[in-house]
Amino acid sequence: MSADRPDLPVPDTRPAPPVVQEPMLDRVALERVLARAAELQAHQADVGDGLTEAQLIEIGREVGISTQNLRQALAEERGRLTLPRDEGFEGRVAGPAVAIASRTVKGTPERVMADLLLWMEREECLQVKRRFADRSTWEARRDFVSSVRRSFNVGGRGYALARATEVGATVVPVDDQRVLVRLDADFRPARRARVLGGGAAALGGTLAGATPFVLGAAVIPDPSMAFFLVSGAIAAAGTLGGVLGGLGIARTHRSVVERGQLALEQILDRFEREEDAAARLRLPGVLDAAERLLREKVSELHTKSTWPRSKP
Repeated sequence: MSADRPDLPVPDTRPAPPVVQEPMLDRVALERVLARAAELQAHQADVGDGLTEAQLIEIGREVGISTQNLRQALAEERGRLTLPRDEGFEGRVAGPAVAIASRTVKGTPERVMADLLLWMEREECLQVKRRFADRSTWEARRDFVSSVRRSFNVGGRGYALARATEVGATVVPVDDQRVLVRLDADFRPARRARVLGGGAAALGGTLAGATPFVLGAAVIPDPSMAFFLVSGAIAAAGTLGGVLGGLGIARTHRSVVERGQLALEQILDRFEREEDAAARLRLPGVLDAAERLLREKVSELHTKSTWPRSKP
């Protein structure tokens, strides 16, 4: 018996403690916790005014964040554009004014920017507006040949970016083999024109509806109640029709931005699939040869028309 054997261990008859299940955090709460932890870590590290990229990568390695993801986030931060928020009247009525697309593609910044310059000139009928080390901007070419290509939709591209006031590209290196490409197209003047056109349509409908009421009140010496009811209904219908028509005109701007957005995404699709767009464009295709010949003929005709004729 155990009572006779004091050297034997006494069994523990106490109940086992209940298993406490740790609470789960949803994605929103997890992001808040991680952001707060990073903020506390930054204060404890005494980073001063900021950190260099090498220091940030070292801190990320210590907390278990991969260097590749950190470089990707750094490239996106360097390529980030600060755009005004569309909270005004034009934004609420006609929609956004800027189309933006970004993608990480293979290549060096110099090679990718050179490919973009060639692509925008050959495929989108654009010309360089300004050029910096990591950013270039373009605008629509207004010469005769480009106008013909856009009018007849030569190549079937639609040339949606030609409606933008400015098309920009920012190329930022991620690592030795990849870059972050950010494309943006500014459609603010096009949106303003649609809004003004819609406002003119709304004003026209209002004036057209109010004209019978004003003329009738001025001509008829003693208008009856029926006249006021009928003319008032006509004025209200004209105003409502003008406002709805003007709103419809303004909202057509959304399709312009959507086509521009699609054009930017299609460009990045080609570069992401590693299609050598520049090499293909450097080959003198049939369309390029025809365009070059047409430009030569236009230049020749222009020279002949402006050449001073010799006196007899």
